[in-house]
Amino acid sequence: MRRMPITDAFFLIMESRRTPMHVGGVNLFTLPKDVDDASFLGNLGEILRYDGELRRPFGEKLKTGPLGIAGNIWWEDDEELDMEYHVRHSALPKPGRYRELFALVSRLHGTLLDRSRPLWEIHLIEGLRNRQFATYFKAHHCAIDGVGAMHLMSSMYSTNARTKVKSSPFSYETYREYKAKLEGNTPRKVHAKENEIRAVGEVLREQLGGTVNVARAMRETAGIWMGKKNKLVVPFHQVPRSALSTQLTGARRFVAQSWPFARVRAVGKALDATLNDTVLAMCAGALRRQLQDQRALPKQSLKAMAPVSVRAAGDIDSSNAVGMVVADLATNVRDPVKRLRRIKESMDAAKGLLQQMTAREIQIYTGITQAPLLLTQMTGMGSRLPAFSTVVSNVPGPREKRYWNGARLDGMYPVSIPFDGSSVNFTVVSNNDSLDFGIVACRKSVPHVQRLIDYMEETLGELEDAAGLRTKSGRRKPVRKKATAKTAAKRSARKA
Repeated sequence: MRRMPITDAFFLIMESRRTPMHVGGVNLFTLPKDVDDASFLGNLGEILRYDGELRRPFGEKLKTGPLGIAGNIWWEDDEELDMEYHVRHSALPKPGRYRELFALVSRLHGTLLDRSRPLWEIHLIEGLRNRQFATYFKAHHCAIDGVGAMHLMSSMYSTNARTKVKSSPFSYETYREYKAKLEGNTPRKVHAKENEIRAVGEVLREQLGGTVNVARAMRETAGIWMGKKNKLVVPFHQVPRSALSTQLTGARRFVAQSWPFARVRAVGKALDATLNDTVLAMCAGALRRQLQDQRALPKQSLKAMAPVSVRAAGDIDSSNAVGMVVADLATNVRDPVKRLRRIKESMDAAKGLLQQMTAREIQIYTGITQAPLLLTQMTGMGSRLPAFSTVVSNVPGPREKRYWNGARLDGMYPVSIPFDGSSVNFTVVSNNDSLDFGIVACRKSVPHVQRLIDYMEETLGELEDAAGLRTKSGRRKPVRKKATAKTAAKRSARKA
């Protein structure tokens, strides 16, 4: 058995029937030419149902003491593991549009994982038009975060369409091979050299100085509450109650869309902002328009929590290695460029704060500042005292075209977590030459979720106009690095 860190256990403690705490993703593929669909998908199912040794924690289940999840929690091997339960094969009803796919994913994402079993499922989904199929994967956030899930998926894909992968991404064999590939396959003996001995001393000093750095960050956070003028945004501070800060039901609605990576980056570059600033601005503009339609736009600006990965390069073992910052979405600003600039100012302030700290210190600081969120969620006060209005997460993905045993990967659409006080979640993955957005919301709290996609496109167009990236006729001017065109099916991958 191995003990679960308290930072991972938070996701178990916060979970309820209305707020499942699992993350997931929908991956969209096109079948290879000249293959029998049934045989090809059947073979993929057999690979996924591998019954040998699995990598952690996919062969493990929870074990708790007398206090349940309020006490110590361990991972222990599941001696009764049933791969037929965890790997499922589904077929969409006709006509097999994205509408039917997203309806299925919405339903699957709204159900709790069985805590008496390993906390994950994967669904192989056939029946899409244009010889496409999909996978939907979900795992509890106590077991894996977004970057960890990306490593998991990457371990079964290849940049070569002819490469055949016979091992499951959940197998220990694939884990070992993938880790060796990241670290380099050449083993070397470790000798304690002078610079390495000095490094030990630096680590000790870092441990002693860590409390100083965290204390400094906490003083700066406290200053915001005391009225100090600063662009820094912190949880709970001046977060308005809005139509988004409601108490959730267990029903979910999922939609997805892709935008060219080069197009979004060009806007940020032209307006002296980062790609992530531009993504935040797209989400901000969409939420502003949505709330305006409902005549429910608050006078105070909405705030967004933005996860920050602190995972070390090559680390595929940590369940969660993430910090969090809060961004001002400037939804009370009409001008889209001024809105983007205010978003950038708040993000720059947050980055400046984090740059003072190590990865471990960032996690400690995040744990302290987000601790009240655990209390409000457990007491049902999340909708009355929202820590932030929404979550906007950016997960780096593959920058080359990928294949799964010859099936072309067309899209990677993340499916994350809304909760009380934050009823809609935007998560984006960079995939080859595109940005793949997955939007998940409470179906009853956020009506017409699919409209957010249209409003994001409108906001991006407004920013392009302001940056001079579109002609008077509305056509986009070509950017220096031309993006490879996606398939028509992927461009229309959205809720009908």
